Amino acid sequence: MDINVLVMIGYFVLMIAISYAFKKMASGSSSHYFRGGGRMLWWMVGATAFMIQFSAWTFTGAAGQAYRYGFNVVSVFAGNVFGYLLAWWWFAARFRQLRVDTATEAINHRFGKGNEQFFTWMIIPLSILSAGVWLNSLAVFASAVFQHDITLTLWVTGIVVLVISLLSGAWGVVASDFVQTLVVAIISIACAVVALFKVGGPVKLVTEFPSGFITGPDVGPHYISLLVACFLFFFIKNVQSINNLQDSYRFLNAKDSFNAKKAALFALVLMLVGTIIWFIPPWAVAILYPDAATAHPELGKNATDAVYLIFAERAMPMGTVGLLMAGLFAATMSSMDCALNRNSGIFVRSFWTPIVNRNSERSDKYQLRVGQIACVVNGVLVILVAQYMHTMQTVSLFDLMMKVGTLMQAPIVVPLFLGVFIRKTPDWAAWVTVLFGLCVSYVVANLFTAPDVARLLGITLTKRELLDVAIMWNIFAHLVFTGGFFCLTTLFYREKASARNTQRQKFFTDMDTPVYADHEQDEFDRLQRDKIGRISMYMGAGLLLMVLVPNPLWGRILFLLCALSILLFGWILHRSAEKGIKAAQAEKALKRNVATSQR
Repeated sequence: MDINVLVMIGYFVLMIAISYAFKKMASGSSSHYFRGGGRMLWWMVGATAFMIQFSAWTFTGAAGQAYRYGFNVVSVFAGNVFGYLLAWWWFAARFRQLRVDTATEAINHRFGKGNEQFFTWMIIPLSILSAGVWLNSLAVFASAVFQHDITLTLWVTGIVVLVISLLSGAWGVVASDFVQTLVVAIISIACAVVALFKVGGPVKLVTEFPSGFITGPDVGPHYISLLVACFLFFFIKNVQSINNLQDSYRFLNAKDSFNAKKAALFALVLMLVGTIIWFIPPWAVAILYPDAATAHPELGKNATDAVYLIFAERAMPMGTVGLLMAGLFAATMSSMDCALNRNSGIFVRSFWTPIVNRNSERSDKYQLRVGQIACVVNGVLVILVAQYMHTMQTVSLFDLMMKVGTLMQAPIVVPLFLGVFIRKTPDWAAWVTVLFGLCVSYVVANLFTAPDVARLLGITLTKRELLDVAIMWNIFAHLVFTGGFFCLTTLFYREKASARNTQRQKFFTDMDTPVYADHEQDEFDRLQRDKIGRISMYMGAGLLLMVLVPNPLWGRILFLLCALSILLFGWILHRSAEKGIKAAQAEKALKRNVATSQR
């Protein structure tokens, strides 16, 4: 059997083991299933916050953009770094302090029940659409690796992701995200080191990039200014996309306010380091393998999105392609299972319970079953959406992701971002702003487009520059017009003594009141360290077996170093959990002795 297939089988076994390991912890209550009961440690929450921003699209669409145009792709991810910086400084702790299980419950407390229903049916379809983009990106890679029809690949990979995401709810999702972060880190660092060695160092990587490392091809005299503007506008976009009520679920899992802040800081560090490391191999491919754009013609227009695969095939030791595919599955599962878990929680808490069951008393087991059924339906819809997106051969994966992010998400994000600190707005401000924002999206996409902006400014732009301007124009329009519309609704705010006003005031009071872990948290801490430590050691042992693959000495040493680093990390976690257990046992024994002596 092919070594890459064996690696993939080992990876799937590991993911299933994670889900079963945390299945019991998720069965305690529906809150544990939907958000881990708010009991998770900062490094688990930070890893999942990081992986939510990371998907197979990073290894495909974004990598293809890096291969074609050089440095400018960094602007998309540099904005994430700034977004997590602000999350660490202000947002993360306050989101944890909302004391809810789902994002739509927080929207209810801030804007009322009507907005809860409105955003429920905006968030769920949009997340299905985004997950479809991620799954499509994965299928592009998988079909090229395993030489199968892409439609079959979509269904097989989609069903695998769905099954794994069903087993243990938020605990399984977050735990697998942490282990998947290790997988992605191994792939990224190993490929980056080899790429720099083969190119001849970072200086040659920049100077020998074929089309100009900073600007890339097809640019005019205005492009440096446009590049600076791209960085600025992606900062604005990603600050809002990370720090809004819809995405507050990233930090609802944390055990307390302090762990939420540390989680945001951990995500920031991961994103800061990863932003450069991820794109070194695609940049190197542009120098080392000029034929990369035609190496996988079966992918059609998206052939350049397989540059990571080309690097793994030609530059890395045997077995790396399997690890790369494991990293791609890791990235997709982390994004898709979070979407499925979040959607199932939103469906149960914000639609099924209040609308269908009319808030009648139901058991946690009943809510879990409804949530699992919703998860299955969401998963099937994601696969169908991804299959449709594959037919859109005229749109590259990078452009497709940008269109989904800027045209459709921005109208939802703006009021849910501004509403966190602009307090005196009428409840209708949220849903009306979204409708206004959708009109803005239509105008900037169809009526007053990027060429019109260029004519207004009196500049001539290339086709590529117009694509960049289109993205910036959309971000600018939503910032000024959609955001300005929400701010203007404060003119219609009237302070009234009512139950609704009391609920709104409680929302802001909770948001400003720290959450502290209770006395039961120590046991959850030990369980997390012990389970993740053991699973990491199993993964390290599996990776150690790759030393036996018939590779050159340097390839075996590379796998050995990767395996030892994972084994050491897992051992440290496991030992810390054992020390915690011994300390707890000693404390219990001391209490028993004191109680006995007092009798």
